[in-house]
Amino acid sequence: MDLGGTIVVATDDTRVLDAVAGLPVHAVLTDPAHASGTARVAEVAARVEFADYDVILNVQGDEPFLPRAAALGAVHQVLAGADIGTAASPLDDDARRNPHRVKVDVNARGRALRFYRRPVAHACSRRDASFHHVGVYACRRAALDRWVALPPVPEEHIERLEQLRPLAHGMTIGVAALPDPVPPGIDTEDDLRLAEARL
Repeated sequence: MDLGGTIVVATDDTRVLDAVAGLPVHAVLTDPAHASGTARVAEVAARVEFADYDVILNVQGDEPFLPRAAALGAVHQVLAGADIGTAASPLDDDARRNPHRVKVDVNARGRALRFYRRPVAHACSRRDASFHHVGVYACRRAALDRWVALPPVPEEHIERLEQLRPLAHGMTIGVAALPDPVPPGIDTEDDLRLAEARL
């Protein structure tokens, strides 16, 4: 599958615009009041110059090592019928205990059951059904519009996980299971140091 399409960098910080100047991307300055990256993406997707795109892929800026397979897998989940597509990789014991690593439990059909940070008693007991969630989302325009129009739910604020909103309101999230671990995103100062060393 070829992703094709247009690459857009959406940000509320002019320093990011300066950093991508000269790259083959569309840089868009968005409203700084957005509470989530999804709301920022929805603002951009609503612009007239992007009206012809039906499937939107949101790669979060704190995932510099996101593999191509994660993006392709997220899109495939949408094309296969899920409202939202995302990806996940194998979860080791260190990541399982680390609250900065987001976990996802999936059912036998590969649909997300829950997302969480800390191990909890109600989390899936089958270790092979728990994964390290990777920060990428795909959805059709209608699903994106529905997501951002939904009322917030308490758990998204408690866990600081925006994907809990559509899940709580019954939207389906298909999870592409990657065969190999993915380097973690950048959520802490330690993560930043590790990323700089890797780069």
